[in-house]
Amino acid sequence: MATGIDISEFIVASPDICNSRPRIAGTRITIQSLVMDHKTGMSAEAIAKEYPQLSLAQIYSALAYYHANKEQIEADIDAYRADCEDWESRYRAGEF
Repeated sequence: MATGIDISEFIVASPDICNSRPRIAGTRITIQSLVMDHKTGMSAEAIAKEYPQLSLAQIYSALAYYHANKEQIEADIDAYRADCEDWESRYRAGEF
């Protein structure tokens, strides 16, 4: 009988990488990044073409993690967007 893969090992978080944001193990690709792509209408298969180093299982695991931890990931996305808006306004004001 074949042994299955433990998908819980696909998602990790560590304080020294990506500010502790959950990410695909062995990469710096955050769940947040994959979810943002998915929310623009990209399918898991389309995301896999953008990130050929990831398997579909890793991408689906990331999306499952998002649905299980939606509040946390949405807060990360909101904070990212706020940072982007701040950086843009500071750039337009000539601070950079």
